[in-house]
Amino acid sequence: GSVDTVKSAQFHPFVRVIFASTAGTLLELGIGPIVTAGLIIQLLAGSDLIGFDNTNPEDRALFTTVSKIFSFLMIAFQSAAYIVTGQYGRLTLSTAVIIFGQLFIAGFVLMMLDEMVQKGWGIGSGISLFIVAGITKTIWMSSFNLYPSADGRRIGAIWAFFEGIMRGDPVLDWFYRPGYPDMIGLLTTIAVFAFVVYVEGMRVELPISHSSFRGFRGKMPIKLLYVSNIPVILTYTLFGFVQMVSQLVWSRWNADNGNTLLNMFGTFNATTGRPTGGLVYYTTSPGSLGGVVNEPIRALVYLLIVVAICVLFSLTWLEIGGLGAENMADQLLSSGMQVPGFRRSRRPLVALLNRYIPTITVIGGFIIGMLAALSEFLNVFGSGMGALLCVSIMYQYYQTMVQEQVDELYPFLRGAFSR
Repeated sequence: GSVDTVKSAQFHPFVRVIFASTAGTLLELGIGPIVTAGLIIQLLAGSDLIGFDNTNPEDRALFTTVSKIFSFLMIAFQSAAYIVTGQYGRLTLSTAVIIFGQLFIAGFVLMMLDEMVQKGWGIGSGISLFIVAGITKTIWMSSFNLYPSADGRRIGAIWAFFEGIMRGDPVLDWFYRPGYPDMIGLLTTIAVFAFVVYVEGMRVELPISHSSFRGFRGKMPIKLLYVSNIPVILTYTLFGFVQMVSQLVWSRWNADNGNTLLNMFGTFNATTGRPTGGLVYYTTSPGSLGGVVNEPIRALVYLLIVVAICVLFSLTWLEIGGLGAENMADQLLSSGMQVPGFRRSRRPLVALLNRYIPTITVIGGFIIGMLAALSEFLNVFGSGMGALLCVSIMYQYYQTMVQEQVDELYPFLRGAFSR
């Protein structure tokens, strides 16, 4: 039978951006299973639920093996979940098995490509490359797509802008097109990228020196976006999970939206598959400015939820991700570094770092939460998370290359600034 991809195309689009997923294709899952598996393993290791010593080669090898096995399991689970939740409509058993096999094999190929990059056939990680490539493609197609749209103009915002001028359309129509990429979205995208680049450079710098090399002095930067893009990924992964479970419950036991208790989790339009109420309704963006104007309460609640959860995940990841003041103090001391004016012991160094790290983490979580939500309202190409991820990943590539140069020049500092 034919596969209905209408609902699939509308299913948590913001998650598709950060997971390099494309609806209705072999890349339906994108890198979602790999990222999810990695985050879960890191959470377990960071919270000491599983023993892991990063300095032990055997532990590192075991950690890598467990991550791969867990990635396989997540690929199988998410492939099955997309079929069970009705993302492709009602399928025969044979069709379901074929689609499951296609999704699983595609996920396996992506995992192998990521492995090749990490083994030295590229720079950084394959996951980062997939994310940047997906975001770049979205921005390019939103700007330059030549395919005609229903309003008689091209889908690409730049072509549509000039076509609107030549046709003599009202000035507002040159810049704003509901349901399609427009110049407001393009200009906002440029502004968001510029803002993210600026924020990425904001930091507090603590002076440091080496206890054994008196001539060496430097600065330890504590970035405003200290925990990077992890809170955004966790937040929208949570939203995607809420949507998947809600749609599964709705399709199986509440398709008529008649169960009051289940309606609290989510109700959906039977034709379009869009959420119409419940928890899932408020964890889904109302869309563009038009949606915000039509549903201001939903937009406000969505904004508050995104910001609150981003801040919460920022503080959580601070501890379980090994980025807290205690961990950073241990890293500095173990590498022979110290802060001038402070005794070279753990307690005063932890107290000093605690003046900055928790506050910066909360502010950073608030900023990325606001950026992510507001960018969805303003129709930013690739979304605000996409801009944040793209800039932060490219910045990490830059830092990686600089770090390699520092390690070559100063081998005794290797590991001091690895985080």
